[in-house]
Amino acid sequence: MTRFACVVLVDPRGWVLLQERDEHARIAPERWSYSGGHVEPGESDLDAAVRELAEETGIEVAAADLRLHGHFDLFHPETRSQDTIAFFTAPTELTDDDVVLGEGRQIVFVDPEVARGLPLSDLAATTLPAFLDSDLYAELSRRPA
Repeated sequence: MTRFACVVLVDPRGWVLLQERDEHARIAPERWSYSGGHVEPGESDLDAAVRELAEETGIEVAAADLRLHGHFDLFHPETRSQDTIAFFTAPTELTDDDVVLGEGRQIVFVDPEVARGLPLSDLAATTLPAFLDSDLYAELSRRPA
């Protein structure tokens, strides 16, 4: 079992930061997912989330600003492994112009209604709709639940 950590930032419009993975991605190529990746040996899920977000987007967040939405178990058919993903989130005032593409085809803030219709990774397809319907998302996006 491999541990992963991912981050979803929510902007003032309620749009969520998603990554369109390119054809070279080992997991979920050509699909939309979250910024994130492997938790290194000896690294906490939270530290991995901070590191991966910075590596993939150039965005640096303080660990104290991230909130854990949950841990999710997922089978990745590409690697034939049952993995655990720590899903973190935070509000942000950043825009697409603040994102430095470090991996994938593009990383942009996406309208949640548009996001629901995108070709999503298995992880995002499983977790994004529930997150968008959650009290935590309503709080972060400043919208009523």
